Amino acid sequence: MVAADAGGFADPPAEVLTEAAAAFGLLSSPARLHIVWALAQGESDVTGLAERVGGALPAVSQHLTKLKLAGLVRSRREGRRQVYYVDDPDVVTVVRVMVGQLSARTLVRHRGTGA
Repeated sequence: MVAADAGGFADPPAEVLTEAAAAFGLLSSPARLHIVWALAQGESDVTGLAERVGGALPAVSQHLTKLKLAGLVRSRREGRRQVYYVDDPDVVTVVRVMVGQLSARTLVRHRGTGA
């Protein structure tokens, strides 16, 4: 039996919750979240991403591998380069909404403290 909350939405199946938790777990790393944020703005190769997020090339490459395995990021070959991108608009939306909300809260807190 699937319970519904007060808003009328049914609880998702356990396997969906497990998959969502794994995706959120991957995005709990500030470095990986920054990479997905950057790719939500447009595609890039690993060198461009490393420069943008301020990470070492091997570390960024490892993060990209994990994100690809989870299906959050995809890649394609262009000549000798591997170009990475996010092609799921829902992933882009979730990241933009979360970062936007937290940015707004931070701004309100700083205004409230006179900072």
